[in-house]
Amino acid sequence: MKPPTSAESAYSRLPGGTALSPGDGPEGGAPGGPAPAEGLPADGSGAPGKKSKPGWAVAVEWGILIASALVIALLIKAFLFQAFYIPSDSMVPTLKTHDRVIVNKLSYKLHPVRRGDIIVFKSPPGVDPSVKDLIKRVIALPGETVEGRKDGHIYINGKRLNEPYLPKGQPEGQSFGAVKVPPDSYWVMGDNRNNSFDSRFFPDHFIRKKDIIGRAFVRIWPLNRLGIL
Repeated sequence: MKPPTSAESAYSRLPGGTALSPGDGPEGGAPGGPAPAEGLPADGSGAPGKKSKPGWAVAVEWGILIASALVIALLIKAFLFQAFYIPSDSMVPTLKTHDRVIVNKLSYKLHPVRRGDIIVFKSPPGVDPSVKDLIKRVIALPGETVEGRKDGHIYINGKRLNEPYLPKGQPEGQSFGAVKVPPDSYWVMGDNRNNSFDSRFFPDHFIRKKDIIGRAFVRIWPLNRLGIL
């Protein structure tokens, strides 16, 4: 809003600095002097005040603003990104208990699931019903044969899998027989192989593509471990 105009704006100023009021004509006090400045009231009180909105109108505007923000937040959570809390040590050292990550729900609408991706998925049948979602790393893809041999390493189609995300010296978990991954399914494991409930122990072993919520791509908490996964 423009600040109220100074009352002096209703006067003309003569070269000598003397103010000439609207009633002072050249004749000295005769009517018919200069007209008030355009857009100002004749009494020199300044610009007329702007009419304020009624209280109910302001309340409606704020209500619409807050509702719009909530709808946008819900749409982002439902279709784009969602934050998840890590409740266990199954993904140590990559993710630790109490870490928080952001999951991209659009990833697998744009490209296939890739080996090594960290994914969040709905708990498979037969898992503790109080656990709604799990987070693990994709190890084997549809059509591949996965095996955990006695040397502690994972083999895909007979070839040893290189897993640089595991700390050196950490045993890679107990052995298990060769298993072929069915179509639209994935074999997943935690990075903390000796403390992870994963495809080795799931009743059906595999995670269906339709149960994948999205790909964890960034750790946002704690701040000193902020980074891309």
